[in-house]
Amino acid sequence: MATTDKLSAPAVKNALAKDKAYKLADGGGMYLMVNPDGSKYWRMGYRFAGKQKTLALGVYPDVTLSGARVKRDDARKLLANDVDPAMLKQITKRTKHASAENSFEAVAREWYVKFSGKWVPSHGEKIIRRLERDLFPWLGKRPIAEITAPELLAVLRRIESRGALDTAHRAHQNCGQVFRYAIATGRAERDPSPDLRGAMPPAKETHYPAITDPKAIGDLLRAIRGYKGGFIVGCALRLAPLLFVRPGELRQAEWSEINFDTAEWHIPASKMKMDVAHIVPLATQSLAVLREIQAMTGDDKYVFPGARLNGKPMSENTVNMALRTLGYTKEELTGHGFRAMARTLLDEVLAYRVDWIEHQLAHAVKDPNGRAYNRTAHLPQRREMMQGWANYLDKLAAGATVLTFKKA
Repeated sequence: MATTDKLSAPAVKNALAKDKAYKLADGGGMYLMVNPDGSKYWRMGYRFAGKQKTLALGVYPDVTLSGARVKRDDARKLLANDVDPAMLKQITKRTKHASAENSFEAVAREWYVKFSGKWVPSHGEKIIRRLERDLFPWLGKRPIAEITAPELLAVLRRIESRGALDTAHRAHQNCGQVFRYAIATGRAERDPSPDLRGAMPPAKETHYPAITDPKAIGDLLRAIRGYKGGFIVGCALRLAPLLFVRPGELRQAEWSEINFDTAEWHIPASKMKMDVAHIVPLATQSLAVLREIQAMTGDDKYVFPGARLNGKPMSENTVNMALRTLGYTKEELTGHGFRAMARTLLDEVLAYRVDWIEHQLAHAVKDPNGRAYNRTAHLPQRREMMQGWANYLDKLAAGATVLTFKKA
């Protein structure tokens, strides 16, 4: 397989373009193709199975003369063993491309793009941040079909070791979703995540701080009504206990979703945690607050636009920061705590049916036959309940001393 090299580095460097492409032969079938635009390509001509073929060896100067000769010699060794170097190169390229497409990160990002459009934006942001921070650095480049349960556990324990046990469990859940998507799209045969059940300690249930003592609620409502901050934030504070929706749902409320004629707020599924459209009946007190703020923000998209006037709603921490200015610490109350407040008192004090309450909280409630309630389930009863709740809050704000107030 000895070759007689003819070119020199200076000759390659100084080869000038001509009107037509031309070749400068080196040896062993290798040559430099010089194009009219001045570009230079290394090529190797050879015969395999009775056919004349060409193998690309690289572009000059990225591939030097000596580098091209190494590639040529490797190709000649393959030919000596009846292997077509061009075919091998194509197969290798396809394998690398398929490997990249079938990596955990590639499949996870494809899964995210496919399903994130149906999630509340804040939920989607948390998931992609979790994937990028806690999973991709260690699993991202691995072919998803080759990831084992012990390998996945090692990554999850890395999260657990920094004290983020709840995040580790959520990452475990996300991995299962990605693996199942990989199986459905033919890029994996099994999901190793169920093998890890019991391998990590259970996550502690998170309870948002809330105020459930009626007298303390009265103090809170009076503090809210005396809020000295911005008018828009003050209105959001006043509506938070009346509507007890999730903070993200409240701050992203749009005027197009509010119907003053039917006294209803229709929240689309895309904004709901459970991906199911939701109806919030509006008591007269809620309508009054909305009419107040409509005079200021009615021409905007959002009921509570952000302070920067950039077409976005107010930030997710606005209500919590307002509560801090009222003197309530994060250990005492958060925006999410109004939900627990309503859940407790509507049940234990006002004695409304639990399924009405749970449905109004937009929880995954099912009827006795196991069917999920739709958004209009028990709507007349929930409308009555929401008005009763608003009336009760008015009594507490007025300083009612009784701790119970049974509905009529």
